[in-house]
Amino acid sequence: MGRTGGFAQIKTVVDYLRKSFGEDKTLLMDGGDTWQGSATALYTRGKDMVGAMNLLGVDVAVGHWEFTYKAQEVLDNVKELNAEFLAQNIKVKEDALFNETEIAQQAYDEDTGHAFKPYTIKKMGNARVAVIGQAFPYTTIANPQRFIPDWSFSINDEGMQELVDEVRESEKPDAVIVLSHNGYDTDKKMAEVVTGIDFIMGGHTHDGVPEAYPVKNEDGVTYVCNAGSNGKFLNVLDLDIQNGKIKDFKFTLLPIFSDLIDEDKQMKKYIEDVRAPYKKDLNRVIATTEQTLFRRGNFNGSWDQIICDALMDVKGADISLSPGFRWGTSVIPGQDITFDDLMTQTAMTYPETYARDIFGKDIKLILEDVADNLFNEDPFYQQGGDMVRTGGISYRINPTAKMGERISDITLTKNGHKLEANKSYKVA
Repeated sequence: MGRTGGFAQIKTVVDYLRKSFGEDKTLLMDGGDTWQGSATALYTRGKDMVGAMNLLGVDVAVGHWEFTYKAQEVLDNVKELNAEFLAQNIKVKEDALFNETEIAQQAYDEDTGHAFKPYTIKKMGNARVAVIGQAFPYTTIANPQRFIPDWSFSINDEGMQELVDEVRESEKPDAVIVLSHNGYDTDKKMAEVVTGIDFIMGGHTHDGVPEAYPVKNEDGVTYVCNAGSNGKFLNVLDLDIQNGKIKDFKFTLLPIFSDLIDEDKQMKKYIEDVRAPYKKDLNRVIATTEQTLFRRGNFNGSWDQIICDALMDVKGADISLSPGFRWGTSVIPGQDITFDDLMTQTAMTYPETYARDIFGKDIKLILEDVADNLFNEDPFYQQGGDMVRTGGISYRINPTAKMGERISDITLTKNGHKLEANKSYKVA
């Protein structure tokens, strides 16, 4: 069906759905990672996406890569955001530094320590729906803590249960929805151990899940949803609420076919205006691809391989390692690669490229550590959805093995030699 995604196309669909169901009966939620992932997001410190979200009419939002900007920038963006920015699992540290951002003084609730509002109640027609926010629990491990030194992140499943119980008791909502950036497997465990949640609308692992997945718990069933990434899908959840309860629901993973959906003129103009100051550089052609370039899946994609090969080439290294991401857009064979395309894969706020000598045994330890983050039996210890990308080596992995025993047969691809534990290699 061709290309997918596009904020101008999403706005067309969202406006149609709002008009069809009634604006007072619809709620638009954003699952995070939205302020990052393009040249203009980097250049404007996420403000371009805040404007796009406001124009789209987002009602509720949560975050992960939103916190890869400095704390004051995050607060400034939240202030400009028309949506409610929620997080029941971000607390202000007791030993907060009260630095120049005065971040510790920005606590939403001094009694509970919540840095942001933990939940909201939205009136939808005659129904009252509670939405609880869940940020990515491992933000300060997966991303630099130095940007947000006064906030702590956690899964906080016990706090989630207390909050759900409190909201059920005090607010008497007709439905409870958690807007989450836990990741799909973590959301499923959350649904198993926390009762009283009707739906978890999730992000982080960027899985386009075609059905609402039912998870049984002590109190009944919680349904878990995930809507992919890059605006390729829109999760549409229709609730039939009667007499204070959800009687029935319909879930649709709605694809956004870029070439079949008309672009909203207002959003299109906004995007053009944001890009205008940088347009010449963004449209600069730097290469043409002979194969599909993508960044998807648990292991290397073709975009990842280009990045890893470039690291080895520029640094003169034997091996390269690059963070495991599954985001960005694809480029098809015969298509020009623009600087804009490259920035979509690499425009982050904090990485540096460098080379250092690392023993073979330590390279294996790095691979084992990341594999445990990915394949740990307990979803609450899974910190991401992707294996570190590699260049210059191949290896075997057994995801079901124990920590330290998953990685084997590490081989240098340039000569077929086995990686030696006590030999030093130059790694980019």
